[in-house]
Amino acid sequence: MITMPAARPSVTLATAATPRGCSHFKLRQADRVVSRHYDRHLAEVGLKTSQYSLLGHIAAMAPVRPAELAAAMALDASTLTRNLQPLVAQGWVAVGAGDDARSRSVQLTEAGRAKHAEAKRAWKKAQLAFNARLGEARVAELHALLDDCLQLLDAAEP
Repeated sequence: MITMPAARPSVTLATAATPRGCSHFKLRQADRVVSRHYDRHLAEVGLKTSQYSLLGHIAAMAPVRPAELAAAMALDASTLTRNLQPLVAQGWVAVGAGDDARSRSVQLTEAGRAKHAEAKRAWKKAQLAFNARLGEARVAELHALLDDCLQLLDAAEP
């Protein structure tokens, strides 16, 4: 179950007043609440949300160079390396030689594919519970709004 503050009346974009408060704080606050929800579900299979995301990206892109994986996940190289270490230690991810002597390649092991499949079921339960709590229409609106905002913010970055 998601623990969220008491529901407030829905505000549409057309009727929204001038923003109040700090957007960064509100986004971080929402991120913490949503992360706790997904983390509770993924903890059942021994993963954190960041680890599940990493397994999913590797599964979709493998074999993949670390730089490409970091770019796809909007991570810097040191964060990616730090996040990969426990997955490699568990035997779920293999980092090996790439196309040339200077490059590396990341892919899931057989155990990693099994762990990803197990985690996908836990994630699905988390997603369905989230959709049920907020309503599918609101979640779809949230996704569209976030996609639009990310596109605008990315376009503004140097």
